[in-house]
Amino acid sequence: MRKNLLLVGSFVAASLAAAVPADAQIYSWRDDAGTLVLSNKPREGTAPVLSYAVPKTDAVRATRSAPASQGRLYDEVIVEHSKMHNIRPDLVRAVVQVESAFNPYAVSPKGAQGLMQLMPATARALGVSNPFNPLDNIRGGVRYLRQLLDRYDNDEVLALAAYNAGPEAVAKYGQKVPPYRETRNYVTKVNEIAGAPSKPAPQIYRGADVTADGRVIPKYTDKKPQ
Repeated sequence: MRKNLLLVGSFVAASLAAAVPADAQIYSWRDDAGTLVLSNKPREGTAPVLSYAVPKTDAVRATRSAPASQGRLYDEVIVEHSKMHNIRPDLVRAVVQVESAFNPYAVSPKGAQGLMQLMPATARALGVSNPFNPLDNIRGGVRYLRQLLDRYDNDEVLALAAYNAGPEAVAKYGQKVPPYRETRNYVTKVNEIAGAPSKPAPQIYRGADVTADGRVIPKYTDKKPQ
């Protein structure tokens, strides 16, 4: 059955001539003829609606977000593999949210697949036989994230930048976040969802000083003895 679609407002010109502005929102409704209408302006006479940023874009907002219940479906396996690889689960959850909005069948325009959006070559290297299997995808994705954290001395920002743009891009720009808008927005979004990592308690070392009369006085310091 053929479905009619009507684009109205300045959205048509923007989509044909230039990128949509960063604050763009898309509204949709069906007119009296049953035609689906998409516009960057709300329908006259309708009440305002909540909108949500669409993952992996900096220019589009939608009126639906990924339901929290969908994320809870995979929480157990996320926690299991996060602990196995010594990664905080909040970081893994945030990566999955931004990468796929917890859609196990998501495929990006570049070919990344599944919950953690693994590229086919990366999936093969990680031993992921079916990237659309949630358990297999999370297992491989968390393992890959651990490899990146090891590569950048547990620097989450660089690991996330490499997860999005590739380690080669990070190296190209002097082991810094590449100046790509997509990558910088990606790192910011994941960090907003995951929150800042808790700072580990400082390591305390015990030593001792010996006085002239032979008394041993305990000494504590946060500097590792030479």
